[in-house]
Parts: sequence; C-alpha cells; structure tokens
Amino acid sequence: MADTGHMEGVYQTTKKNGEIYYRSSLTYRRRHISLGSYRDALLAHLAYRTASRLIATGSKFTLEDYRPTSVLSFEKWVILLNFRDNGIYLGTPIYIRPHFFYYYMSPTHVLKFDTDDLFYYASHKIMRRGGHYFVADYGMQVNIASRYGIKSYAVPGVDFDFLNGDPTDFRRENLRIRNTYHGVRTVTEKGVLRYSVRIHVNGYYKVGVYDTVTEAAIAYNKAADILEKNGLSKNFLRNYIEGLSSADYAEIYSAVSVSPKIIHYFSE
Repeated sequence: MADTGHMEGVYQTTKKNGEIYYRSSLTYRRRHISLGSYRDALLAHLAYRTASRLIATGSKFTLEDYRPTSVLSFEKWVILLNFRDNGIYLGTPIYIRPHFFYYYMSPTHVLKFDTDDLFYYASHKIMRRGGHYFVADYGMQVNIASRYGIKSYAVPGVDFDFLNGDPTDFRRENLRIRNTYHGVRTVTEKGVLRYSVRIHVNGYYKVGVYDTVTEAAIAYNKAADILEKNGLSKNFLRNYIEGLSSADYAEIYSAVSVSPKIIHYFSE
C-alpha cells in the first residue's frame, strides 16, 4: 500500500472486516467535501489533486472536459463545478443555469427542471428504471412525473406532451397535461375522441368507454365504490371534478354505466 504521510487530502481508515481503504476530501469555501473512497492511497490523492484543479482560481475546466478515465466520479465533477461557478454546494449532480437547472444522470443524459424544483432534487437523488425516473421519498420509490400531474399509467402524446419534443425537459412550461383523472385515457373510435376507463384490481379491469371526460372520471369513482362496497379492501383514489355541483355529479353518477365484470367481480 502507498504511504499517505505526504499525500495531501488522503485519510486511511478501516472497514468493519479490518480491510484498510483510503478516503479523499478537501475543504473549499469553508466546506469540507468528501471526494470518495479508494482502495489505494495514490488513487485517493489523485482524486484530491483533480478536484483541487477543478476549483482553483481561474480554472477553465468545464463539464465537457470530464473523461471516463478520471479518478474523480462524474457526479462529484458536476457538484464541484456547480459550487465553483454558482457558489452553492448541492449533494446531487446539479448544475444551475440562470432560469433553470440541469440534473446530470450521466455525461450524455441530462434532465432539465425549473428553479422551483431545485431544493427538492438537491436532496432527492434521481434513479432511472426503464423509461421512468424515480426518487426515494419516505422509504418509497416515487415517480418524479407525479410531481407534474402525470399519472403512473399516462402515455406520452396521449395523456401528456413534452411541447418541445424533448422527454428530458421537465420544466413546467414544456409540459401539457391532457388528462388529470385516475383511470381515464383518451381513445379514438372511428375518428371520434372518447374516454376509456380502467381500474386496477388484480390487473386492470375495463370499466367502459364514455363520450365525455367528466362521465369517464365519475365512472371510475363509481367502479371504485362498487368494488369497495363488495368487500375489496383497497383504498382507491377518487377523481375530483372541479366546478361540478353535487346535484349534477349525482345525476351523472346514477346514469353512467360500468362493466358487469366490475359489478359482479366477486361472483366470477
């Protein structure tokens, strides 16, 4: 193992199993910043030297200068450059611009958000699974799309749109939500726009297809009521239809039909 006696920014420590490893860190603007853990003291020192060069007065290093061979992680590279350029230390790979910010999933995969979301994503690390983005919140994985009124089952181009065509741009001005109701999706039948409703029990059950989005939203509520009344112990979220009086709601609720499979779910 390399001797750490003359290696600035390197600290030797020991794992629970007795294995020795090395931690790298530096202090910048009175903040102590961990740069990572390394199996070798020389690697830890190189991380320290790289970080020191990034934040040095007059440094010209940019995000584009990062190379996969760097001993410093890309995430830490972004964090340090943002601290250098914007004067704020954030624990996630965010780089702030004048009216929005970038969140770097990788050097080539970048998300964009409004500044209103800055402190949420500064404390919530984004993960990706398939085409969806998640954060850990109160011990649960939460799809970030839900912050913008996008349902978990929503289909791009059907239930919502990225107006500039960029699916990594989550700025609110770039999002148009077509459907805000649980279980409701738009469909086209013989050139006519209608609203299809389904509800999740053990898998999805079709509730029906309706002429208006209001009928569809209420049909979902009715299906949920029927299932719970029949003994299904599942707390379905209900749709709230803004601007609809209680009398009008009751009239539509009474008239709207739902699939017999919902009505007789437990007698199948």
